[in-house]
Amino acid sequence: MHTWDDVVELARDLPEVEESTWYRTPALKVAGKGFARLRSEAEGGLVVMCGLDEKAALLDSGDQAFYTTAHYDGYGAILVDLDRVDRRQLLELLTDAWLIKAPARLRPSLGKRRGRTH
Repeated sequence: MHTWDDVVELARDLPEVEESTWYRTPALKVAGKGFARLRSEAEGGLVVMCGLDEKAALLDSGDQAFYTTAHYDGYGAILVDLDRVDRRQLLELLTDAWLIKAPARLRPSLGKRRGRTH
């Protein structure tokens, strides 16, 4: 089971990440662009930006940690159940979402921090 604080902790290693709000809920942004946000308590889950192909693969996997709603049909975002997602998967999703939203000038700094290039 993960909390918003766990999500923030995982994202701290990503360059220039800031905690903010997005649609009046806690969010993570890079260069002012949101890449993950906590949905309202009534809605539940974490919204994480992703490519449509990755979203389809996650949904097709049958893993109960990943889901969507009609509101997100055709949109590059996956909903994540923080009670069910594996920590490693969550870190990978956050990193991929960061890469989608980060400006090109920041992307090389991720590889330096993690000992690899993107």
